[in-house]
Parts: sequence; C-alpha cells; structure tokens
Amino acid sequence: MTTFGAVAEWRLPPLRRATLWIPQWFAKKAIFNSPLEAAMAFPHLQQPSFLLASLKADSINKPFAQQCQDLVKVIEDFPAKELHTIFPWLVESIFGSLDGVLVGWNLRCLQGRVNPVEYSIVMEFLDPGGPMMKLVYKLQAEDYKFDFPVSYLPGPVKASIQECILPDSPLYHNKVQFTPAGGLGLNLALNPFEYYIFFFALSLITQKPLPVSLHVRTSDCAYFILVDRYLSWFLPTEGSVPPPLSSSPGGTSPSPPPRTPAIPFASYGLHHTSLLKRHISHQTSVNADPASHEIWRSETLLQVFVEMWLHHYSLEMYQKMQSPHAKESFTPTEEHVLVVRLLLKHLHAFANSLKPEQASLSAHSHATSPLEEFKRAAVPRFVQQKLYLFLQHCFGHWPLDASFRAVLEMWLSYLQPWRYAPDKQAPGSDSQPWCVLEKWAPFVQENLLMYTKLFVGFLNRALRTDLVSPKHALMVFRVAKVFAQPNLAEMIQKGEQLFLEPELVIPHRQHRLFTAPTFTGSFLSPWPPAVTDASFKVKSHVYSLEGQDCKYTPMFGPEARTLVLRLAQLITQAKHTAKSISDQCAESPAGHSFLSWLGFSSMDTNGSYTANDLDEMGQDSVRKTDEYLEKALEYLRQIFRLSEAQLRQFTLALGTTQDENGKKQLPDCIVGEDGLILTPLGRYQIINGLRRFEIEYQGDPELQPIRSYEIASLVRTLFRLSSAINHRFAGQMAALCSRDDFLGSFCRYHLTEPGLASRHLLSPVGRRQVAGHTRGPRLSLRFLGSYRTLVSLLLAFFVASLFCVGPLPCTLLLTLGYVLYASAMTLLTERGKLHQP
Repeated sequence: MTTFGAVAEWRLPPLRRATLWIPQWFAKKAIFNSPLEAAMAFPHLQQPSFLLASLKADSINKPFAQQCQDLVKVIEDFPAKELHTIFPWLVESIFGSLDGVLVGWNLRCLQGRVNPVEYSIVMEFLDPGGPMMKLVYKLQAEDYKFDFPVSYLPGPVKASIQECILPDSPLYHNKVQFTPAGGLGLNLALNPFEYYIFFFALSLITQKPLPVSLHVRTSDCAYFILVDRYLSWFLPTEGSVPPPLSSSPGGTSPSPPPRTPAIPFASYGLHHTSLLKRHISHQTSVNADPASHEIWRSETLLQVFVEMWLHHYSLEMYQKMQSPHAKESFTPTEEHVLVVRLLLKHLHAFANSLKPEQASLSAHSHATSPLEEFKRAAVPRFVQQKLYLFLQHCFGHWPLDASFRAVLEMWLSYLQPWRYAPDKQAPGSDSQPWCVLEKWAPFVQENLLMYTKLFVGFLNRALRTDLVSPKHALMVFRVAKVFAQPNLAEMIQKGEQLFLEPELVIPHRQHRLFTAPTFTGSFLSPWPPAVTDASFKVKSHVYSLEGQDCKYTPMFGPEARTLVLRLAQLITQAKHTAKSISDQCAESPAGHSFLSWLGFSSMDTNGSYTANDLDEMGQDSVRKTDEYLEKALEYLRQIFRLSEAQLRQFTLALGTTQDENGKKQLPDCIVGEDGLILTPLGRYQIINGLRRFEIEYQGDPELQPIRSYEIASLVRTLFRLSSAINHRFAGQMAALCSRDDFLGSFCRYHLTEPGLASRHLLSPVGRRQVAGHTRGPRLSLRFLGSYRTLVSLLLAFFVASLFCVGPLPCTLLLTLGYVLYASAMTLLTERGKLHQP
C-alpha cells in the first residue's frame, strides 16, 4: 500500500554506512538480513540514532505487515532510553505531519472492507491495549518530554500563548517552554501520552480534506473506530478506567510527576497578574491525590479532543465573526463534525452512567471517587462553552445544502442526553416522541442557549432553503420532532422565564465561576460551591456564553414566533409546489427528453420549474417530502401552540394565488408606482424555484439567443442571408404586403410577425423603448437551422426514396404541399380578422 509506506523525505544513505557501526568481530560471525535485525540482536551495543535509521530504511524496503511486526519486537526488546528517539518519528509516520504534507498511515481512508489485512494490523497495533500504547506507557515511566510546536495549536490558544497569556484550559499549564533569552518559545513540553493524543486528535484537522471523488464512509474508517475505542477505554460507562499496561514484570507505569516551569509564571505578562498569581497559589502536584492516578489519562484525552476539535473560536472571535465582512479562520468539514458527534454521544453516556445514589452523593458530599466527580463535571466544565461557539459558527457559515445534516444531528445529539442514559425509555414512534422526564430540567436550563439561540438560528437557515427538496424537508422535520417531545418546550420556556426574571444584584463577572475551572496544576481542582438559585444559574450560563451585554431573543417571544409563522407558510407553499411538480412529471410522456432533442415536442423557450431532487427520485420522494412537511407543521403547531385557524389561513391564502392546477402562482409582490415589486419572501420563492413569473421574450425573434435545439453556425449563416435579402428587397416586400388581394394576404402571412401587435410588455422601461420601434415586412430563415426541421426533411426524403421518388420530385411535392397549406392558413387568418370586433 502506498499510503502505509514511507515518503521520499525519509530516504537515507546506503545501508552499508549504517552497518559500519556494528563491531567488526560480530560482523564476521553472523549475517543479518537488515540493520534492524542486527540492532535487535545487540541493542546495548547500538547507538540510538542507528535504531531510528534502521527503522526508516525498513519502512521503505519492507512490506507494511513486516514493518509492524518489527515495531512490536522493538517495543518489547529495547529499553526506553533507545525508544524515546524513535517515538516522535513513529508518531508522525502513523498520523502524518502537522503541516499535512505527509499522510502517514492514512487512517481516515483505511476501511476494513477495502483493505482488510492492513486494517486489522493497524487496529491491533493502535488499540488502547496494543503495542503503541505500551510504548507510550514505557516512555511515561521514565518521564521523557517531547516538544510540540505552538504554531499548530488552534487559533485562540496559539494567539493567547503568543500574547504571553496562559490559556484557560489546565491542559497547557506548566508546559510552555521558553527560549534561553527569556522570550516565549514556540513549543510545549508534553509527556508521551499527551504527545501521542495531540497528534492523534490533530490528524483529523491538519490532513487535507478527502477528495470529492473518493466515496468514504466516515463511520467505517479506522480513525473513526479508533476514536470510539479510545473513548470507551478511557471514559468507561461501566467500571473504572483500566490501569496502564505493565512496562516491566514488576509494576505499572506511574502518572506523570509534577512539572516545574522553566521560568516562573509571574513573567508571563504584566497585564494578567491576578490570573497568574492564582495559578501560582494553586500549583499542586498531580501526585498529591493518589486517587487522581485513576483518571489523569481520561481527563487528558477529553481535554485534548475538545481543544483540538472545538476550540477554534473564542467569544471575542465569535463576536467579530458576526460581521458580514469577516473572514473565516477555520472551516470544519463534514467528517470533522461526524467525529465530534461521536464524542458528544459518548460523553452523554459517560456522564449519565452515574448510579442514582452516586449522583446524589456527588451533589451533597465531597467523599466521591475522582472518576465519579469527573463524570459529573465533564460536559459543563470542558465541553459546553467551546461547543456552543463551534455550533454558532457552523449555523452561520455552513453552506445552504444537504451537508448541513451532519451539523444538525450533532446539535440534536447534544440536546438529548436522555437518549444515551442507561435507564432510557423505549424509542418513541413518529406519532409518540420521547417523553422528557422532569429530572432533565436542570440540564435544559443550564444549556438554555443551546436550545433557544440555536433554534432561532436554524429557523433563519430554514427560511433560506428549498423546502421542496426531500433532504431539506427532512431536516425541518427532525428539528421539529425533537423540540416537540413532551415536556421539553415547557422546560425551555421555564428556563427563559428564569433568565428574564428581574434581579436585585447583577452578578458582575461572577458567571466565570460556572464555566472556567479553578486553574491548578491538577486536573481535579475543586468545583465552586453549588448555587441553589436556579435563576442565577441560568443567568450565569447565558452571560458566560454570550457575554455580560448580550441581547437575548426569547425562543417563545414575538420575534421567534414571527419566524415560525413564516416557516409554516413556506412549508404550506412547499407542499403545494411538490405536488405541482409531481403532477407535471406525471403528465410528461416517457419519451419527452428524446423527442425534445429532436424537436417534436413543444419547446418552452421561457423556462420551466427549476431542477429539484424530486425530479431524480420520483413519486416516492414526493410522498416522503409531503409526509415530512406535514408532520413538521404539526410539531411546530404543538411547540408554539398555533391554532388550526392560523394554519388553515395559510392554505386558503395560498389557494387564492394559484389556478386549479397549482402551476401559475406568482411570487409574493406588492404593487408600486412602476408595477409589481418583489418582497423578500418573493425573492426567496424565485431563488428556490417555488414560484415564478410567466416571462416571454419581447425582443427581436431573429436576435434571441441560439437554442439548444439549433445549429449555431447554420443559424448565423441563415441570419446573414435573410438580412441581406431583407435589405435588398425591403421596398418590394412592403409593396406586396400592402396589397388588398389574396397575394397581399399571402405575403403578410409569411413576411410579418403575426403576434407582435397582441404582445403586452411587462416592464415599463421596455414599453417605452419598444413603443417607437416598428418592424416592416421581412423574411426569416431561422427555422431551417433547427434540428427539428432538418430531421423532418431527412425523414421525408427517406420515406420518398422507399417509394422510388427522387430528391427533385420530392422537393417539388413538398413545395406544392406547403403552398397549399399556407394558402389555407392565409384564408383562415383573413377570415378570423373579419370576425374580430
């Protein structure tokens, strides 16, 4: 496999140079197939650089399976002193380089059904209980440190460190390295476990996006499966965290010892002394609490995942991004969002795995195990704020297409922790959704903005999408169904009432206590005392996520209700449009497209309904779209207590603007001085193909754009020929058309445009421009440039040849037939004019 081999940058000098390091007496008595075998035979005689050079060389020359077997032997046989030199290279060769140039083992594309052998080898090697993790713990026991460049950290973290401000997360404490001159360096000093997890998490983002042509199902890839395994191993829903693998026959690897910074924290910056003093006063060792050894890996894993995947937007950056001229600093991919959803689902299961008695004990006592305390604090302490900013960015900047479904499902997964609780109820049917128990009210209230602010954001997105599309209709249905779960709307409304309650003392900046952890060297720093005032909790949540001066738009207020009514109206319109498209498709003959190409079907030069998913998916898709929209409308009625009369009013108003077939409804307009003016709703309807104006070509038919059923070069040639004839014989054609006899009528039928006088111009500007322009009699030969005419002539000559009629007699017969036809049409036209009033 090309993706598992080494790249050109790893090529080394000839192996003969490396073998010179082996003692001469040994070389005479033994012959080895590779330098690695020689190194493994006498590891105590080799320099560390020789082991690294041997592995690099074998990564080029040996197949992937053999490479992994050799790596397992090296990890087993070599001491940590030699292994620490190969560790950075090995991590980069697996997960790729941070700049995205090297793809490593390409875990994001590796699938078991495509490459079963390589897949099984990789999963066994990188399993949380496999050889690679054993190497990590082996190095962990010796307290080795590895430099990680700050420049590859997420934007807010990198900016904070470069400005000499310690980031809020305890993940970065005591890790920042300084240059000898005293300035801030560009590296973090990470222990082996941290270094490994940093690379593993960042490989999802730093690697180039998968090509569109490569259809890879994310949930089947090695990377996605490994994320799930690591979460299940280090954040167990049952039991405790497995101990580290034994690095020696007599014991296990200890937790990382306390670290001391190269320079005191006081030198970080002069403008944040209070923050830094707080850090100094609480610098305790990880080893201060023996019980913390149980979960330090779990906390590290969670914090790294959250920091690398979600911490790409700060509150200040989010506020700047509200400007329409702001440039996106980071754009997540659909694959990225799917992995984050996996993390959220597992975190809900992890946090809700506390037994009822444990949860009660955690709330009223400090005599709980570190793992139980971590379960209680994992989501609100580490995830909530960063996830909210991440979702806000996705809702505001994600393209208006069906790929938004990934973001939507990630959001809905976070909003429903009861779905992942061990005592969850049976799944509800479409007619009977989940019933949200009262015990989830604190979660809803402490995540109020996740429900209300993002719901309003979704309404604004839905109003700009094509609801006739089954995929977009499904998204509206999914959101409406989730929010229509019994008791949920009441809980959200109660939370809004708690936030909007007047308060005697505004908590000035005290909301930071509820989201930011106490900054210590330990991950298990104590939580602030529990606050019993529910109103204060909700206010603190909102202020921490939106800032003290936020402007809150209630989900059940008049502004959001107006958006809901507009969405209900668009849903009603989309249902009628889907039905009209279905009827139009049913009326079309089976061979419509082929006959259109030949020109035997009616040509609609003014356009038709725009292409839609319904055209490709057929009647079943129309049925599903109608079902989704119907149920979504019913759920919205339940959530916002809309009356049946309001919904009927939308249907009646829609019926007055369309004919009996539902195909000639005009866009929403108002009447102005110069005619109809589109409203914002009307513009939306035109953009999404929900409605249209009946537009006719009002210019010179000879100058209209060349159609797809015409030969471009032939049309241009015929235009030049007819223009020359019209210029040369203009006077004679005018004289013929002015005659009152049959010849005059015959010439007027052919040399003038019959419907010109009856045309009505829709644009006032166009009316003024065309009113003074009169067209005289002229000849048009453009009909000879269409495929329809040419194919008809060829068929006529072919049929004539079957009856032994030559080309010349056939031409004469066709000419005679046309003269008779034209004479009859002339007489009918003149008779029709006599009967006109």
